[in-house]
Amino acid sequence: MSKVAHAYADDKPGADLPNEAPEGQVNDPSYKTKGTEAVPVIDDDAPVEDPIRPGEADSDRQLAKDEAEAIDTSNIIDEKTRHATKPKGTYREPSDEEMGLTE
Repeated sequence: MSKVAHAYADDKPGADLPNEAPEGQVNDPSYKTKGTEAVPVIDDDAPVEDPIRPGEADSDRQLAKDEAEAIDTSNIIDEKTRHATKPKGTYREPSDEEMGLTE
């Protein structure tokens, strides 16, 4: 009988960790880069440019504008075949005689 990995008990003791969380905000800027990398990593406290202007931040108006631009009514057609004529006789199943299945 085979056992799966999650059925095994972890009997090894883990690292001794403190029982209390640190007080206040933890700040460790050791991850930030010098800025010479292809994708620089900035500090958490660095100011970030906000691309949204408060006077123009109306999501309902922007959504309506996006929907109006996305739906091009000049490209909507009413019929499904675009005035194509249905071919006559091509959708007919062949008979047993035509298939050579007669006895």
